[in-house]
Amino acid sequence: MSIDARLAELGITLPAPAAPVATYVPWVEVNGLLHISGQISLNDGELMTGRLGEDRDLAYGVKAARACALNLIAQMKAALGDLDRVERIVKLGAFVSSTPGFTDQPKVANGASDLMVEIFGDGGRHARSAVGVPVLPLGAAVEIDAVVLVRPAA
Repeated sequence: MSIDARLAELGITLPAPAAPVATYVPWVEVNGLLHISGQISLNDGELMTGRLGEDRDLAYGVKAARACALNLIAQMKAALGDLDRVERIVKLGAFVSSTPGFTDQPKVANGASDLMVEIFGDGGRHARSAVGVPVLPLGAAVEIDAVVLVRPAA
């Protein structure tokens, strides 16, 4: 089954890829690896803001991480043209805006990790880091970047 068919089966519509908000590019492909700049928690065009452990809870963080993953996949599609070129999600780096006492960053990051496996199957399994930070750009609740192994274009 193609990845586009899998997205349709899951009822997922990808958002438009977000444009950079500073001096960087959204992605760079080098030697078969696609490096995707951090994608903040935009859900249906609305920024999901706040700090976990302060004004946001774990469920909100999981939803924000899932939104980041959808934005990462939208960048993959923009970069590659065809999501079937994704061979494997190599690594996700999750940054969670959180208080010093909030220690569930890995559970938040599961919102993205679980979606990658749901969409890409075993190719969606990846290495990961999940860290708490005091603040993210634009007040985002979560930001996630990715490294993706890609197949050559046909």
